Amino acid sequence: MTDFPTVLELVGNTPIVRLPKLQPKGGARLLAKLEYLNPGGSIKDRIGTALVDAAERDGLLRPGGTIIEPTSGNTGIGLAMVANQRGYRCLFVMPDKMSPEKISLLRALGAEVVVCPTDVEPDDPRSYYSVSKRLVHETPNSFNPNQYANPANPAAHYAQTGPEIWRQLGDELDVLVLGVGTGGTVTGTGRFLKEQKPELQIVGADPEGSIYTGEVHTYLTEGVGEDFWPTTFDPTIVDRWIQVTDKDAFAAARTMARSEAILIGGSGGMALHAALQVAREGTPEQTVLVILPDGGRPYLSKVFNDEWMRVHGMLDEPAPPPTAGELVAARTGDVPALLDVGPSDRASDAIELFQRFGVSQLPVIENGAVIGCVHERALLDSVMRDGRGALEAHVGDVMSDPLPSVPSDRRLDDVYRDLQASAAVLVCDGDRPIGIVTRADVLEWLARH
Repeated sequence: MTDFPTVLELVGNTPIVRLPKLQPKGGARLLAKLEYLNPGGSIKDRIGTALVDAAERDGLLRPGGTIIEPTSGNTGIGLAMVANQRGYRCLFVMPDKMSPEKISLLRALGAEVVVCPTDVEPDDPRSYYSVSKRLVHETPNSFNPNQYANPANPAAHYAQTGPEIWRQLGDELDVLVLGVGTGGTVTGTGRFLKEQKPELQIVGADPEGSIYTGEVHTYLTEGVGEDFWPTTFDPTIVDRWIQVTDKDAFAAARTMARSEAILIGGSGGMALHAALQVAREGTPEQTVLVILPDGGRPYLSKVFNDEWMRVHGMLDEPAPPPTAGELVAARTGDVPALLDVGPSDRASDAIELFQRFGVSQLPVIENGAVIGCVHERALLDSVMRDGRGALEAHVGDVMSDPLPSVPSDRRLDDVYRDLQASAAVLVCDGDRPIGIVTRADVLEWLARH
């Protein structure tokens, strides 16, 4: 019978793809390595087996033991896959900024999950680092892989990820861009590739708020950056850092989904944002590869949820449409906000205002009340019909019904509907008229905004 692999044997050998819609014109060739196609959905699958193999070899993990690890979720999934097949119990400690999908996925694989606050110092007893240490101490026959200090982490990438990329691209690769978390991927992969091509540039993408590129503070991008320096990370491997905000990271992830049909997480968006910057700076003869560490499905409730993005200030919301009062105030030129005539004024006075200010209608106001409107076309018809004597007529004798009035706080969409039936509307602040808005005023505002 045909011998098929187990799920663990499917880890690695992820594809590299072009990004034709995002390829910067005139820039370096941009390629992406899709690590979300690992069976557990992330690049952390690559270290799951390595961490457990090393622990078994060194006698640190015995049959029936419990694996306890602080994780952003992806390492936990990789470890849970191995533990599931080898009969270990798993207990993972996660910061509370992680997506509910990740927590549910770990539990679906049989793991227990403890959630801890994110906004505390690493040595705070409530931090997910401290809680995991306490649980290891309290749990018999337990083992903490400690991906932040375990040399098996970078060693796995030196043995697997680096050679795999070299087989796929070889000397064509000029720049490797990737996010840095525990430092295992960049250290192992970068070290191997630089041994093959010393001039290769390694660019580390880092979230704003991570210790690697600035002042430490909380941020929303998951599974990347740190608030301390892991011993698994060799910072000499990184030739250049690019700091990326949460907003830019999430925007890049959403753009990738809509333009290339590739669904990635926020950390992948962060790496992509940095890679696009590098590719724009390069030449067509160069090749830039970005490692996309995981997929977007665990983030559907966050990065790809408009309401979550809006609540956290991650969406560029369009400015609200103007009110009728704001349209009056925004009018350019020398036309007063409100031009009007009285019923006893002569038609010639109205015509003079029409000509001086380039308007086509004037409200007729008496004692503060709007009683009618005189229109340029109606006066023209009157003069053509009755001769020049019509110029001496009183406005009250030639005026028509008042313009439709709208409150000053009516929004543009509603004003537009009012203008379907009338060329202009009278804007009022309460009972007081403050100006006229025409179709031309709306067009002018739209053209400027």
